[in-house]
Amino acid sequence: MLASGPVPPVLRFFVTGCASGIGRHLAGVLLAAGHQVFATDLDDAALRAHAGAWPPDRAHTHRLDVSQADAWELVFAEAVRTMGGVDVLCNVAGYLLPGRVGDYTTEVVHRHFDVNTKGVVFGTQVAARHMRARGEGHIINIASLAALAPVPGIALYSASKYAVRGFSLAAAQELRQHGVAVTVICPDAVDTPMLDMQVDHDAAAMTFSGSRFLSVDDISTAILKRALPKRPLEIYLPRSRALLARLADLFPRTALWLRPMLERRGRARQAAMQRLRQPTRN
Repeated sequence: MLASGPVPPVLRFFVTGCASGIGRHLAGVLLAAGHQVFATDLDDAALRAHAGAWPPDRAHTHRLDVSQADAWELVFAEAVRTMGGVDVLCNVAGYLLPGRVGDYTTEVVHRHFDVNTKGVVFGTQVAARHMRARGEGHIINIASLAALAPVPGIALYSASKYAVRGFSLAAAQELRQHGVAVTVICPDAVDTPMLDMQVDHDAAAMTFSGSRFLSVDDISTAILKRALPKRPLEIYLPRSRALLARLADLFPRTALWLRPMLERRGRARQAAMQRLRQPTRN
């Protein structure tokens, strides 16, 4: 049983969103630590290109559209056959497009909830059935600090991540009696291509209002050093911004007072990043 304590030497991970950003980095870190990884992404070509540098005996790749429940069933079953089981599911894949509430297209509304919310729900469901039968396992879902305090300009992303957090905490209560842990990780803005694409969106000013961006290594470290050995319900990154987010969640009018100052700070940082922009990462 995957009890709290030192992480076993080899675990079998199923990870989504591995073609770029957090998922790509996490897969590499897990493989470097000696684990087996079944890495998935909608962008199969980019995923396979990155996988060329991974150890072929422990790295497995497969295309997965997380918004499709049937695809989850088929691909997860393939992972179980390939690795002999799945010990840890990491739901990392995400989608974000800044915009104002009245301007979102129907397609963009669906995409946020299809990927961010339904993708996590479908993945958690299929993993829960597998892990429940084994009496052990760990599901790690990536939410956001935007799941603690609503963020204007990325309202759909914030709402979809609120749902991820709520679903994860409820699932944790249900699955605990079966030996399965659920941890939801709520990070602030992370320096990834998802952050890069927001630089030119005025609506996304709040995204840039912090004093620094988290790195992909901050997320992988939180998973390896905190989530896996301690199996907490929630992890907030960084704690200083989490306190501000929780304050805004408890007292919503606080956000109304703080918004002008945070948006000014965010726009100034956006402008600085536009001036110093480097070539887009992949």
